[in-house]
Amino acid sequence: MQVSLKDKVALVTGGSRGIGRACAVALARAGAQVAITYAGNEAAAQETVAQIEKLGGKARAFKSDAADTRSCAETVDQVVKELGRLDVLVNNAGVAVDGLVMRVKDEDWDKQLDTNLKGAFALIRAASRPMMKQRSGSIINLTSVVGEMGNGGQAAYAASKAGLIGLTKSVARELASRNIRCNAVSPGFIDTDMTAKIPPDTRTKMVEGIPLARLGSPEDVANAVTFLASDLSGYITGEVLKVNGGMYM
Repeated sequence: MQVSLKDKVALVTGGSRGIGRACAVALARAGAQVAITYAGNEAAAQETVAQIEKLGGKARAFKSDAADTRSCAETVDQVVKELGRLDVLVNNAGVAVDGLVMRVKDEDWDKQLDTNLKGAFALIRAASRPMMKQRSGSIINLTSVVGEMGNGGQAAYAASKAGLIGLTKSVARELASRNIRCNAVSPGFIDTDMTAKIPPDTRTKMVEGIPLARLGSPEDVANAVTFLASDLSGYITGEVLKVNGGMYM
């Protein structure tokens, strides 16, 4: 069976670059009309829109702050109003501010928890309303391998991503009766702008710890997201799908 999201509307937060852009493009390839959010870089967001339109798809970009719960709710309302419905929510927007526990500032902790966890919750809360009326929907949260195994220097980031796993499982139980599924995708080390800044020696050591012997690509993650968004995963909910090359099993 081929993946098809024809006549579906998907919202991807943080869709202006990296994994978010790859997810938006993959969902559009599968037939979905895609809305993406961006925090500040409108030009990059429009590049994603242009890329989708070049493929023959339809896309819209909305400015939205994932750390602002009111902005999250307004974005969902705007998407439903302008595109007619909401079938897929991909909570991808996130930030990371690395630092040892003894040096983490309150504002850095709050920034990561507000954006990565509270923002996802606010978007799910808002999206659940139209999805419940439709009696269908797929919610996909982007967690991280460090949310499962931890990582030195990333206590706040890991806590926010671990929180997403608990949120995913609770939402899956709560909304299942309305045929709304909620799953998480947990990427490992993915070749993005963020990992490109890692020194070559460190990257080499990272790859040595990955059984598949390579960094993942944004498209690897996007393929998993598209599967969970589609009816091919219709009997899957509350799961954490690892996309990490085997580095954590």
